Amino acid sequence: MINKKNSKNTKKNDFKNITQFNLHFDVKNLFFIFFILLFLFFAYQSISKEVKQALPEKSITTVVQDIKEQKVKKVEIMDNKIIAFYKDNTLGVTYKEASDSFLKTLRDSGINPNSTQIVVKDTQASSGLISLLSNIIPTILMVGFFIFLFRQARGAQDSVFSFGQSRAKRFNKDLPKTTFKDVAGVDEAKKELEEVVDFLKNPEKYKKLGARTPKGVILVGPSGCGKTLLAKAVAGEANVPFFSIAGSEFMEMLVGIGAARTRDLFLTAKKSAPSIIFIDEIDAIGRARSVGAMPSHDEREQTLNQILVEMDGFAPTEQVVVIAATNRGDLLDSALLRPGRFDRRIVVDYPDVDGRKAIITIHAKGKPFAREVDWEKVAKRTVGFSGADLENMLNEAAIFAARHAKTEVNMNDIEEAATKVKLGPAKKRMQSEMDKKLTAYHEAGHAIVSHFLPHTDPVHRISIVSRGMALGYTLIPPAKDKLHETMTHLLEEIAVMMGGRAAEQVVFQEITTGASNDFDQATRIAKAMVVEYGMSDLGPINFGPTMDVSEWGKSYYEQNTLSQEMLAKIDTQVNKILQTAYTKASNTVKEKKDILDKVAKELLIKESLDQDEFEKIAGKKEAIASLSIPQ
Repeated sequence: MINKKNSKNTKKNDFKNITQFNLHFDVKNLFFIFFILLFLFFAYQSISKEVKQALPEKSITTVVQDIKEQKVKKVEIMDNKIIAFYKDNTLGVTYKEASDSFLKTLRDSGINPNSTQIVVKDTQASSGLISLLSNIIPTILMVGFFIFLFRQARGAQDSVFSFGQSRAKRFNKDLPKTTFKDVAGVDEAKKELEEVVDFLKNPEKYKKLGARTPKGVILVGPSGCGKTLLAKAVAGEANVPFFSIAGSEFMEMLVGIGAARTRDLFLTAKKSAPSIIFIDEIDAIGRARSVGAMPSHDEREQTLNQILVEMDGFAPTEQVVVIAATNRGDLLDSALLRPGRFDRRIVVDYPDVDGRKAIITIHAKGKPFAREVDWEKVAKRTVGFSGADLENMLNEAAIFAARHAKTEVNMNDIEEAATKVKLGPAKKRMQSEMDKKLTAYHEAGHAIVSHFLPHTDPVHRISIVSRGMALGYTLIPPAKDKLHETMTHLLEEIAVMMGGRAAEQVVFQEITTGASNDFDQATRIAKAMVVEYGMSDLGPINFGPTMDVSEWGKSYYEQNTLSQEMLAKIDTQVNKILQTAYTKASNTVKEKKDILDKVAKELLIKESLDQDEFEKIAGKKEAIASLSIPQ
């Protein structure tokens, strides 16, 4: 059923927008047409003047004689200048007589003035007008030229006179709403923000108990986890005006513009109260202010100071809530984060398995999926995916299915899309048979080590199809979400990374450059175990970090105070962890070489193996050994 009233309003708004656009378009065109005509007019005057000045000059006697002989068809008299138009289409000019004396000369010569067409023009008025225009028009043209430049260069500012106006986009009540039903996977954050909505809807309930409206809420978390979506949902639920602006939009080349825009934004929001101000990527202007000899950015600090002043200036009766989002909460100024400005700090993290399932359900609406699709399996497969990753995965799956002329999206499409989101699209690189064989054994080595070590996760997929910069890949996603990592699991994870190099050395008695990325990841984990986690013979001590340290808005530089002897001990422990993991990987590959050969051979035939196909060769993986906790 169509809502006729809404349809009429929509048509009316569309007509209004089209009319405004056409009016703006026509005025702009008329503006340029006017200046083009003026330019052509002066060009014509200049050219005609030059042409007339270039006419052949004749004596008055010659002109009178030619008129008498009926060679002239027309004569124009302009002040003291006389132009004769001859019948042979030539011209002649004389400057010796005015109009009265010329007519008298004709009569004295026995010529009837009426026998020839004589036109007398009064050029005083026209010359005066032209002189006036010639003095005024250049000034008008110059002013118009600069106005045109400002209008063309307005980009971030609509005109030179609106630098200090806020660039916030206003979303009114009549626009499509985003509500908490459209947000999933962040239940704790939603509960916190539901109270903010209740504050805006029912302020009297809290005022009776002496509670005040929260001035600010800051959302911190990785990109793509739904911070902006949550802010829009708050505005949709509260049904209040929503002002959205990015932190970078406060900054301009002119000093003081950021502070002026901040004042304008808060003033506009207060006039529309109750309302919400959403500042995305607030770290662009809210970074910790520098101290001492550290370099500073005056414009950014002035803008930050103005935000602090505006938020302090909120009266208890003003219902304006500031919601900010950032994925670098550690860089923000401590004065910005204190209670009274941003009262609540909400962490929006990657969704767990239930959250991913809920997000997938929302984004799956409107797409035809096959009945075989197991959303529980997809949710477990996508550990570490953000909400944006999941939405992109389902969209890529639909595109992949449409590309192959399918009517439904199946599990294979979703699997391909999930791999593409994380690793990039598949590439058909020209590889020799030896390169393919090396890649097959390398990836099979990773899979075999992961399959037979007791604390590692099951192999999900193996492939020798190139993606990104890798010639092949082995997907081993976590079987479940983890909050802690054990030393045993980290050591075995490093061993899995060494499995590719171990397989190359065991099978070919040779090593290649294909394991460079594996070594990079393994070294990072091993160094973190020694320096940060205290998982080495050096004991429970943290030796780092030794570079830039940022904590709760306080940024400073910590000198490397470790002695050369201690650095050598750290390197020794890191090397010990890596060598132990490599030995474990090498022994596993040697023990299971027959299975390694079968997996590599199957990869050369099929190019990709999923979990079921791999386990048909290697057997079912035993249950992951769990951490035993003493009672």
